[in-house]
Amino acid sequence: MYRITSLVCTLALAATAGGAQAAPVAKAPARSALVQINYMTWPEIYDAIHKQGKTTVLIYNGGTEQRGPQCVLGGHTLMGESTAKAIAEKLGNALVAPTMPFSITGVSEEHPGGISVTPETFIAVNEQVVDSMVKNGFKNIILMGDHGGGQEQLAEVAKKKDAQYGSQGVHVYFCGDVYAKANKEFDDYLVAHHLPVSTHAGISDTSEMMYLGGAKWVRKDKIAVGDPVTKEGEKPVHTVNNGITGDARGSSVALGKMQFDMKVNDAVKQIKGFLGESATQR
Repeated sequence: MYRITSLVCTLALAATAGGAQAAPVAKAPARSALVQINYMTWPEIYDAIHKQGKTTVLIYNGGTEQRGPQCVLGGHTLMGESTAKAIAEKLGNALVAPTMPFSITGVSEEHPGGISVTPETFIAVNEQVVDSMVKNGFKNIILMGDHGGGQEQLAEVAKKKDAQYGSQGVHVYFCGDVYAKANKEFDDYLVAHHLPVSTHAGISDTSEMMYLGGAKWVRKDKIAVGDPVTKEGEKPVHTVNNGITGDARGSSVALGKMQFDMKVNDAVKQIKGFLGESATQR
């Protein structure tokens, strides 16, 4: 009996050991290349610049303002962070500075939560961020904005700083296509498909936030129509005054992806043009 029991135990142990050996070994998931400075250590940033040749940095300006009753106020910053990351990944030679959360906008007691800075402050902050990126070792610095307020100022900063640092082999550019060109392309699509064009918190903003953030960023049950879109030069007449300028009811995830892809593709194309120019100059 003892021999039988011993044999059974031996066989059981062998089976267990064999099963353990046969079990698949779990592998850690591959980590995608880091491009966002916020999520990198300084040695990782140093290696990216000096060993991997990522000498381009994207400075993306977001904003904090009301976006109708349906969208969270950090929309410009949240979209900006996602957009800049996608642009950097597609370029392959760029990193992304922390997205700036403040812009030249408006603040209202009726629609609370917005944060606005003066044009002078906006310019000064962007100038100092550019200066920091030059000291960090970047050779191509790209300024962009997700908000209409500030586009002119960013172009001004880029021109000034490019003149200041050009002799050092550092170039500063304003990428306006990520905003103006992409928005026009999207508006043209809406018109062609008989959908209303909106200037704020309408189909464009809401759709892109639905695509990128889902229910965390957009309260779908609050999507509505707002004030009518007026012709250029006319004073807006508040009929609803819910923060939406236009009509957001046609928003969808599919349209959001389209808008996002337009922004990324237009920016990448323009930035590649810049880098080609800078390479020739050097």
